[in-house]
Amino acid sequence: MPVRIWREPLDADKIKVSKAEIHILKDQCKGCDFCIEFCPKQVLETSEELNIKGFHPPIVIDESRCVLCDFCTAICPDFAIFVIEKDCKEGC
Repeated sequence: MPVRIWREPLDADKIKVSKAEIHILKDQCKGCDFCIEFCPKQVLETSEELNIKGFHPPIVIDESRCVLCDFCTAICPDFAIFVIEKDCKEGC
């Protein structure tokens, strides 16, 4: 059961919420779908396109749901995906 916040935190205006930038190296992917299966926020899904190896690499459904846990980066056996924090100096 998810935790619900019943009030807004007093310092909510001071907290910086990080935004993710997901990079997928499509031609390096072998289509194991580990990143899709184990993503806690269901940010990825299998694409219809084929890479040069003949596999279906993942695509990003909704980058705004990513919480920068980097689990996809850690679990990928081919190092075909990585996540970085967006530079939000001008606003995201």
